Amino acid sequence: MPNWLRDLPQDLRYAGRLLRKSPGFAATAVFTLALGIGANTALFSVVNGVLLNPLPYPHSEQLLAVYAKTPGFEQAPIVYLNFLDWQHDTKTLSSMATYRNQNYNVTGAAEPERVSGYQISAGFFSTLGVQPILGRAFRSDDDQLGAAPVVILGGGVWRRKFGSSNDVLGKSLTLNGTSYQVVGVMPPGFTFYGQDRDVYTPIGQWNDPSFRDRRISVSAHAFGRLKLGVTLPQAKADMDLIAANLAAAFPVADKEAGITLVSMKEDIVGNVQPFLLVLLAAVGFLLLIACANVANLLLARSMGRSREFAVRASLGAGHLRVIRQLLAESVSLAALGGILGLLFAYCGVKAVLNTLPGTFPRVEEIALDGRVLLFTLVLSLFAAIVFGLAPALRSSRINVMEILKESGRGSMGGRHRLQGIFVISEVALSLVLLIGAGLMLRSLAALWRVHPGFNPSHAITFNLSMPSSSATTSADTRARLRQFDDKLSSIPGVQAVSVTLGSRPMIHDSSLPFWIEGRPKPANLNEMPQSMFYLVEAGFERAMGITLERGRFVTPQDNENAPVVIDIDDVFARTWFPNENPIGKRVHLEEFDVQAEIVGVVGHIKQWGLGTDQKSAIEAQFFYPFMQLPENLMRMAADGAAVVLRTSGEPAAVMGPVRRAVEQIDARDVIYGVETMSQVIAGSFAARRLSMLLLGIFAALALVLSCVGIYGVTSYAVGQRTHEIGVRMALGAQRKDVLRLVLGEGARMTLVGVAAGVAAALGLTRLMASQLFGVSAQDPLTYAAVAIVLTLVALLACYLPSRRAVRVDPMVALRHE
Repeated sequence: MPNWLRDLPQDLRYAGRLLRKSPGFAATAVFTLALGIGANTALFSVVNGVLLNPLPYPHSEQLLAVYAKTPGFEQAPIVYLNFLDWQHDTKTLSSMATYRNQNYNVTGAAEPERVSGYQISAGFFSTLGVQPILGRAFRSDDDQLGAAPVVILGGGVWRRKFGSSNDVLGKSLTLNGTSYQVVGVMPPGFTFYGQDRDVYTPIGQWNDPSFRDRRISVSAHAFGRLKLGVTLPQAKADMDLIAANLAAAFPVADKEAGITLVSMKEDIVGNVQPFLLVLLAAVGFLLLIACANVANLLLARSMGRSREFAVRASLGAGHLRVIRQLLAESVSLAALGGILGLLFAYCGVKAVLNTLPGTFPRVEEIALDGRVLLFTLVLSLFAAIVFGLAPALRSSRINVMEILKESGRGSMGGRHRLQGIFVISEVALSLVLLIGAGLMLRSLAALWRVHPGFNPSHAITFNLSMPSSSATTSADTRARLRQFDDKLSSIPGVQAVSVTLGSRPMIHDSSLPFWIEGRPKPANLNEMPQSMFYLVEAGFERAMGITLERGRFVTPQDNENAPVVIDIDDVFARTWFPNENPIGKRVHLEEFDVQAEIVGVVGHIKQWGLGTDQKSAIEAQFFYPFMQLPENLMRMAADGAAVVLRTSGEPAAVMGPVRRAVEQIDARDVIYGVETMSQVIAGSFAARRLSMLLLGIFAALALVLSCVGIYGVTSYAVGQRTHEIGVRMALGAQRKDVLRLVLGEGARMTLVGVAAGVAAALGLTRLMASQLFGVSAQDPLTYAAVAIVLTLVALLACYLPSRRAVRVDPMVALRHE
């Protein structure tokens, strides 16, 4: 058996006795390590759940997201008829499926409830590789027009509506007035793209003319599974050939249209990877600072144990034996720090999970699993080596005769220099973290100053679902909407109201192709320009607080019997009418099959978020009167309309009267998705806000640890130089001279650390450039402010032990020596 292994139990027992004799030192070191290890473990659990774990489906690496590709859009929603052709013609995908969001009103014996749902094709679950826990998945004969309505339940609605009963199969559920027979139940916890749905219905049963129009996309999406042995480039080549064949067969609808394939995992994770890696680097810095702090503590402690090491050496202990003993102490500290760090991580992960919903994908997969526990173990061992090795090596190199001759007080210059190096490293790493947090803070401040194009104050929005049936006409829907407007407008405190559909700022986006009358008509849809569109009522301008720049806005007179009109935003005007007045010009809206006259120009709305409009493929916007919606589309409004209100007081306070008013109109109507527009804006940069919060916490911890390190080194240096200070003062040195001496040493360490930190930050902050807005990654104001603040705080940490130094009595110091 190797000597180190035989001696290990003895070394660990001795380390435990020493730590029990120094509870203050042990508690400080363990708590410092626990902060670093806990922060790293908590964030690694996020990275593990979001980036590293495979998707929760069998052989998930074979799953691909499938998008339509059009000019200006690499990843556009698909057209259902095109999907059917892709599914039939592909030679590289073993199966494909399509789906679209479709929420439902559940009515019947209980109070009406709005439930989330997907319309899915028959191969949806088999392509994912999952099956219902009860019953069956949809068959191809379910996925057809005229088939009997069937539904598969999600775990949530199975529990709420049917008490998780196993005899649910064959029972009926009324969705939007239609009775569906339950044929299956998905397992509780099943999610798709991070979302669990209440109900799944066959998409092929959707009897809407626009759904089967090759020119129109109705927000459907698709995915597929690669055949065994097929690579992604091979699948892309196959789908490119299919797209070319469709373009030749349907030149009006599919010319210049393509197909985009992307790994489903990559599609789900999106652009969150750089954000997480920046945070992981930040907590890595925090751990290094914690290790440097503990290393300084061990160095200071080892100086007081010089006589012990000298006696060990005189009795025959070699350098390696002393190093092994000191490393055993380091491992003991790291183990305790790792255990406490796991507790911190558990609390941190719970806090993250409460913060992240709606901000990160795959939040439900974040947990302290086996990989995270292994990471903590490895991290603890790494920390033990990092903070323990340098002090151990330094302490093993001692002059036995000198130490014994001078009763344990030997030359400490080399050790003090090593402590200084640790402090400089701490200051440099802290500066990088503080600069990162400062840049994120300035970025958020810049975002808050951006005008969204509307007035969020006292504005609130919500979704409204009104039950309809095949007998419901467009005239019925318009009449109900007018009744709804009148009822809500009469509520005290409501200043303006508008039903809306299509796009809603930072919530939902819809676009339409168009061409301008009097100019050459594009040959096909994909050559036509696109514009975001908002279906609005006359109250929308005031309810949203948008600015009318010229002309007029939609009025109540712009109804189904009047000529079609639209308002455009200033981006639309600048882009398509740069040197002329757009008022009176006519625009042909291809998918609505109408010509509309431009009657007004309004200010641009930041549809994509406060900081992202300039990166968007579509910025132009137009506003279309809700009541002039074509007859074949009007029925869709009843199921998925939204509402915006402006109030004189607190917006949330009117929702009680609003719900009562809606119930009086029709008890089956359902209101859901209530948000103030201020909440909508805040949610649009939730990830940036979370990034600033976490970086700020890490930077604050780093600053505290660095200052503790500076204080500890300066304080220890003062204690070691008590004799020297006494001699200086006995020879006439003034207190200010001693203060300058001690502060000067701390200032030198700080300034060197600041310089090194600035150099490191200039390179490292480029990694977070994509997360910034309105500020450069090398912003001089942030760098200067952080450097000054860190220097002042560090000098304050040096000043406290300096005050003790100037109070040294020369006679007492000399007599003590």
